[in-house]
Amino acid sequence: MTTLPDIRDRIRSDLRDLDADAARWSDAELDRHLSRALADVSLAAPAEATTIVTTTPGSRELATAVLPNFLELESVELPIDSFPRRRVPFSVWAETITLEPPAPPKGERARLRYLARHTLDDEGTTLPEALEDVLATGAAGYAAIAWAAYAIDRLTAGDDVAERFRLWGEGRLRTFREQLREHQRPRRVRGRRLAATD
Repeated sequence: MTTLPDIRDRIRSDLRDLDADAARWSDAELDRHLSRALADVSLAAPAEATTIVTTTPGSRELATAVLPNFLELESVELPIDSFPRRRVPFSVWAETITLEPPAPPKGERARLRYLARHTLDDEGTTLPEALEDVLATGAAGYAAIAWAAYAIDRLTAGDDVAERFRLWGEGRLRTFREQLREHQRPRRVRGRRLAATD
């Protein structure tokens, strides 16, 4: 399984920053740029996740905290052992999910399908393989532009080095955004119900 150090190595290769004794970027700096690119990837092509929770008798509310790396709730099945599946209406506001079946839950289990932010760490990633190089491309672009901004008044190796890094980074980010559009999850139009007023 691909890990954070694997992706970091791909970025260093793209940036030609392979000399460990004279690295231009620290691991922490690359990780910051990776985090930014991972957030972009997660918004365009989020992970699809499912979890089962036990409702509280008489309560229609659940905290979004029960959904790791939560971005958007797709559906709620309540109870989970019905066939055909019984999806119930819901609303999400702030960090609260409100279930809206005709009667409040009685402590049944509910299956929640949702979109989640991708994760990447030393143990592995939720990214599909097709998005790993996309992520590395974005992170390399962010790293090059950040370095160019930092180095513009500090260079002794030639006046155009910072500008070349900036242009290279912008090119990588254009490629990154094009690749994200190719992998982007289709957005569905969601209906919103209005609450009745007195």
